[in-house]
Amino acid sequence: MKSFTFRLTLRFALLVTATTAVVLIAGGLLLDHQVEHGLEMLHEVEATELGGLLGHDAALTPAAVAGRIKMDADSDAALFLIQVERRDGEVLFRSANLGETILPAPSDGATHWTTRLPYVGRVHLSVFDIDPWRIHIGSLLRPSERLLGEYARVSLMLILGVALASVALGYGFSRDTLRPIRAIEATARRIRADNLGERVPVPSGRDELAALTRLLNGMFDRLEASFEQVRRFTADASHELKTPLALIRLNAEKIRTRLSGDAEAQAALEDILEEIDQLNRVIETLLFIAKSESGALTPKFRAVAVAPLLRALAEDAAALAEDRGVGFRLAGGPDGELRGEPELLRQLLLNLVTNAVTVTPPGGGVTLEWSAGEEEWLFVLTDEGPGLPEAQLAKVFERFFRFEHAPGAVAGERRGHGLGLAICRAIAELHGGSVRAENRSDRSGLRLIVRLPATRSASV
Repeated sequence: MKSFTFRLTLRFALLVTATTAVVLIAGGLLLDHQVEHGLEMLHEVEATELGGLLGHDAALTPAAVAGRIKMDADSDAALFLIQVERRDGEVLFRSANLGETILPAPSDGATHWTTRLPYVGRVHLSVFDIDPWRIHIGSLLRPSERLLGEYARVSLMLILGVALASVALGYGFSRDTLRPIRAIEATARRIRADNLGERVPVPSGRDELAALTRLLNGMFDRLEASFEQVRRFTADASHELKTPLALIRLNAEKIRTRLSGDAEAQAALEDILEEIDQLNRVIETLLFIAKSESGALTPKFRAVAVAPLLRALAEDAAALAEDRGVGFRLAGGPDGELRGEPELLRQLLLNLVTNAVTVTPPGGGVTLEWSAGEEEWLFVLTDEGPGLPEAQLAKVFERFFRFEHAPGAVAGERRGHGLGLAICRAIAELHGGSVRAENRSDRSGLRLIVRLPATRSASV
């Protein structure tokens, strides 16, 4: 993705280059107009001079006309094409540089116009009625065309030069213009859950940048207040919820011995204790997810060797699978390290295995494989359960999502609260990674895919 500095530089260069091109094009059009206007003024002066030489005697013969103006026409042959005729259209004189060409009359009654003549080329013509004569004066446009061609060549070189210079100037301009924005970005990046008190320095003045900075600082104030509320809530929830549960469990334990003779009451008490344990786990899980999503959870990351972590995990995973009559296999993969918190990574993968084992019918299998690329580690867990409808794949990592049917479930077995996969997503995102689910293409079942950033290249 191109940076804003690049886009601003490009826009600046395009604007300057386009403006220069428009100015030069307008200058070329103005130059062309001025050339034609200058020729028309020269034509008028020449026609007036010729009219003075001819006088007002309409009975002059062609030879007499030529005798009066030939010297002047010959001296101006390099500049003008000259043709003299009577008002009735009879041509009395044509300058030698016309050859056999006769200058045409304007079709629309114009005084000045441009046309192309055979054997002559493009010319700019003017016609003047000086009683009793009609005098045509023309000028070849080849010199002005060469001038305009040279102007176009120089203009193109100027446009290319301006384009290159504007890129350099635009880059410097954009860097200088965006310096306050970069300062805001750097400060915003430093503001984290453990550093909420820092604010962006407000530049002097009352411009849009100062207003934006004050707006951001106001937003950071609200975020800090929200984070503080989350911290207070988690602390209060931990105390206000867990303490009564601990007292309930303590009192329940006290009456256990008194109910030893009542099997039905003993079973009810065991159910109460189990529900208390379940509620404690739900509270702990919700608190963990809340802290993770709010940024209040700041685990201490370190380099974690992947292969030993997975081999240790495989022992517990195999025990879980064996208890449900399911096979577990850890596929081979590369060795290497990733940066993370070992216990959280273990919880992430073990929750996925637990979920896969739960939905896989007895006799089925669960496989965990992994690979490493230049930028990330990939962990893929496949099961042989029923899979999920496509509409539910995006919801499987939401809180309290439960599978509609678990093929491997034992009758009467307690179902989970739908928080295991939500924890997996929270842990993956806490490590800068992601987790997603997709149905297998080769058979029924799910593929749970975890992507985590790599710290360095792995070795096989």
